[in-house]
Amino acid sequence: MLVRLMRAYLRPHSRPIAMVVLLQLVQTLATLYLPTLNADIIDNGVVKGDTGYILGLGGWMLGVTVVQVVCAIGAVYYGARTAMALGRDLRAAVFDRVQSFSAREVGRFGAPSLITRTTNDVQQVQMLVLMAFTLMVSAPIMCVGGIVMALNQDVPLSALLLAIVPVLGAIVSLIIWRMRPVFRGVQERIDTVNRVLREQITGIRVIRAFVRDTHERKRFQGANAELMDVSLRAGRLMSLMFPSVMLVVNLSSIAVLWFGGHRIESNGMEIGALTAFLNYLMQILMAVMMATFMFMMVPRAEVCAERVQEVLATESSVVPPAEPVTRLRRAGHLELAGVEFRYPGAEQPVLKDVSLVARPGEITAVIGSTGSGKSTLLGLVPRLFDATAGTVLVDGVDVRDLDPALMSETVGFVPQKPYLFSGTVASNLRYGKPDATDEELWHALETAQAREFVESMELGLAAPIAQGGSNVSGGQRQRLAIARTLVRRPEIYLFDDSFSALDYATDARLRAALARETGDATVVIVAQRVSTIRDAHRIVVLDEGRVVGTGTHNELMVSNETYREIVLSQLTEEEAA
Repeated sequence: MLVRLMRAYLRPHSRPIAMVVLLQLVQTLATLYLPTLNADIIDNGVVKGDTGYILGLGGWMLGVTVVQVVCAIGAVYYGARTAMALGRDLRAAVFDRVQSFSAREVGRFGAPSLITRTTNDVQQVQMLVLMAFTLMVSAPIMCVGGIVMALNQDVPLSALLLAIVPVLGAIVSLIIWRMRPVFRGVQERIDTVNRVLREQITGIRVIRAFVRDTHERKRFQGANAELMDVSLRAGRLMSLMFPSVMLVVNLSSIAVLWFGGHRIESNGMEIGALTAFLNYLMQILMAVMMATFMFMMVPRAEVCAERVQEVLATESSVVPPAEPVTRLRRAGHLELAGVEFRYPGAEQPVLKDVSLVARPGEITAVIGSTGSGKSTLLGLVPRLFDATAGTVLVDGVDVRDLDPALMSETVGFVPQKPYLFSGTVASNLRYGKPDATDEELWHALETAQAREFVESMELGLAAPIAQGGSNVSGGQRQRLAIARTLVRRPEIYLFDDSFSALDYATDARLRAALARETGDATVVIVAQRVSTIRDAHRIVVLDEGRVVGTGTHNELMVSNETYREIVLSQLTEEEAA
């Protein structure tokens, strides 16, 4: 999986990769050439006392060293740029894929895991590529070249390599094999820490309200301790790598000096050749060590690549149309015909055979007990997820055939939990219509009963909004979200329990203002509060995912027991009448 991911995303960078390989090749050849020059200086210069020969060959060695340094700098430069570009492209690819996900796929992975995969997991792959370009490219060249040059110095002494290299390879392979499952555990524990931390930051008010600080602190400490434990297991395995390799390196040096000394004593080789051979042995073992350092990262990077690829390979259940419809009559006619929605693997569908019609100039309300599928029904219209059976039609066209941009212009959706982005009041209101004028923004705020509190802010439309709208109240967030939708002036308005945080007086004023503003549009309201929807032209009653009644308030009070029970749970008989 790691190789496939790297191959796919490194293909556009073939030219800088070729430069890295070329520069690393020149640098490694220069490094391999230096011990031979050093041996020549010892045998033909130092031993013979030829100072001129030493200075001449020393100058040549200095030139080779300069070439080596320049090539090393160039290789690191191109390697770092390519690795950073890979990280950029991977993050962009994961982000684009997540943006295409429906609520179903986001729920399957979870927001904390998606954040970890986009940041930490991509970073691990990026670091591996950087290490590969700076170490791994030169390691095999140096290893093979070192063996060839060692054979050139002394063939009998080179027989030691037949024992040294396999032992080193076996030790490294065994440790890496043990590290892979441990690193998978590390990434999973990071997901857990992110999830717990995200929940605690988001729910800080609830934690304080119920004085659960100690409980949440212990919960985080538990997740943190689990991450520490699995990280320690990975660290212990990694700590075995370096001393094991160094043990083999030092024992190898002793063996070379022992057998090389006997070879010199028997006139089988020169002192310079032994020095060169020892240098080549160190280069071979250093190449193996460089590969070892990289292989230490491979298990974790492989796990991270699998997690990234899992996101990239997941297709959204909401698929854009191959030949989208780009024009509508723009009348605002909405119809659901025999709609069913079922989560994957669920025994029962959330919605079953739901049919309703919402017409322009009318307010259609949807009411039902908790868990009856009201929000799910509304989410099918802007394609937060697609119906598993039946059709959702906007102006006679299946929403699955509509161009997403056209859908955005036609349908305005205010979710149950309004979300505001960090920025200003104006930037949030212009989210759906970037070219909206200040007059349009103030008009939308006035309709949404938000003008008064925005004017009271020191900077007005330029007043800062924190991430999620955490610096404004719940009612203010709802009104700003409603104003954001009003700025776009769509043909269909969907309000998913968007008035729940408002007091009755503000709710009444807002509904009166909306009636004037959206008089020619189609309005669908999901609400728990009966007072919000009792004056609707049509009320649809949901019970356990089925439509059990449709009509006006007065009609349903007489004919529908489910609706009557909901009303009488909130109002007295006289108020309901």
